[in-house]
Amino acid sequence: MQTQIEESAVIQKTKELCQAILDQPDIRALRKNIEAFMANDQARSHYESLMTQGEMLHEKQHAGTPLTEAEIAAFEKLRESFLNNPVARGFLDAQEEMQKVQKSVTQYVSKTFELGRVPEESDLESGSCGHGCGCHH
Repeated sequence: MQTQIEESAVIQKTKELCQAILDQPDIRALRKNIEAFMANDQARSHYESLMTQGEMLHEKQHAGTPLTEAEIAAFEKLRESFLNNPVARGFLDAQEEMQKVQKSVTQYVSKTFELGRVPEESDLESGSCGHGCGCHH
């Protein structure tokens, strides 16, 4: 029974962390960029076409079939067109920034479990994979 009470407190604090993240002005701006992209049918369709063509080229290359110059040029043209769309660019930038935040939060939580305390900035430096890793970074 005690474990359920402790888990409940952890879940409550986790929800508070989630709300604190959502309350950050930078996060709200990123969400607006993502929402603008999701509301833009043309940008979403362009993205889907780009992803489909990219997957097709990847599969073809993975199967050992050489890509033609025309295929590569068509993909690059589609990619460049997509990246020149401000709504699409905002979406990609927002995704990248959200992933950085997610990675940072995950890193802090993981280090907390690993160290048994709240990590300090020096604990998060990327020079090592962790205690006992043996990679000698």
